[in-house]
Amino acid sequence: MSDKIPPEDAFRSGIVEDIRPWGRFRRFPHENAGSVKIITIEPGGRLSLQYHERRAEFWVVLDAGLEITVGERVWRAAPNEEILIPRRAAHRVRNTGSAPARFMEIWIGRSEESDIVRLSDDYQRK
Repeated sequence: MSDKIPPEDAFRSGIVEDIRPWGRFRRFPHENAGSVKIITIEPGGRLSLQYHERRAEFWVVLDAGLEITVGERVWRAAPNEEILIPRRAAHRVRNTGSAPARFMEIWIGRSEESDIVRLSDDYQRK
């Protein structure tokens, strides 16, 4: 028997769920990405208008009802739509629907949760 932790246990122990004012997310570890998350936004919830210094993001919309902002562009995203958020691009997502809505977020580049520069926030976070 090896002293190494089995990969399945290491993966499970690396899953983090975090509750935020707009909903919650679950972050999944991955060897080749900075982070992989499923983010759930409650009806009427909205993330801060933000950008990142050290990472780009790749989103996959999972549910209907999400309004996406990237730079000056604002649109209603379709389920399964894939969106690339370049590093330093201002972005946000809002749930305009009547049910919780999710998207998957993959960080491109090594980063951490603190790599958020908030330009505007409904919850008075810095």
